[in-house]
Amino acid sequence: MRQRLLDEPDRYRGRRRVPTPPRSRYAAVVTSAFVGAGIVALGAGAMPDAKSVSPSVLDELRQASVTSQDLADRAGDADRATRDTTRAATDEAAEPEVWLLPLQGYEFNSPYGMRWGKLHTGIDLVAPEGTPYVSIHDGTVTKAGWFGGYGYTVIVQHADGSEAIYGHSSQLSVKEGQQVKAGDQLGLVGNTGHSYGSHLHLEVHVKGEPLDPVPWLEKRGVDIKLQVEAIYSDVAAS
Repeated sequence: MRQRLLDEPDRYRGRRRVPTPPRSRYAAVVTSAFVGAGIVALGAGAMPDAKSVSPSVLDELRQASVTSQDLADRAGDADRATRDTTRAATDEAAEPEVWLLPLQGYEFNSPYGMRWGKLHTGIDLVAPEGTPYVSIHDGTVTKAGWFGGYGYTVIVQHADGSEAIYGHSSQLSVKEGQQVKAGDQLGLVGNTGHSYGSHLHLEVHVKGEPLDPVPWLEKRGVDIKLQVEAIYSDVAAS
């Protein structure tokens, strides 16, 4: 072989040798198996020669790949279940609260405030005896029976801790401990107890203290004086 002259151009300088591709289908399968199974754990070491890998090793790699896919599928199912639960809880929380008028076709007669030298702790809604009245909101019946000067009375405690008192009934339609929804009938208007005529006496208590029901219900979409309910009244009736 002749010696290359110093001034002779180097035909191979700057060129890289292209590695020879695997010579058999077996080598391609082995390479894919190693990549698919995530053999990054081998570290920075060189990939083993395909011909030196035993069939048992290949089986283990394939099994590892299947196990990895199974774990990924389970994780995906758990994630979807969590999202569904969260979505359901969000949808439930997003449902609007329903507040309603206690009855229809009444005359607003006596407001909350001082009357005859004493605090009148509720409002009086005049209606014919026997007129059905309903719960203004969801809650639990904590009283259903005779209640001193209130006569036959129903008390409903709401989830927020507030209470609604319905007095002077002629007849009751619920029992203590019963769960009621907004719009459920509680009883019939009457003239029992310390009453001056047939009417429904309505009180609202918050933390045990009576509040004026008119502005309190206005904040919840119910106008007692104008006899207007919130738009969600259709929800309660459906």
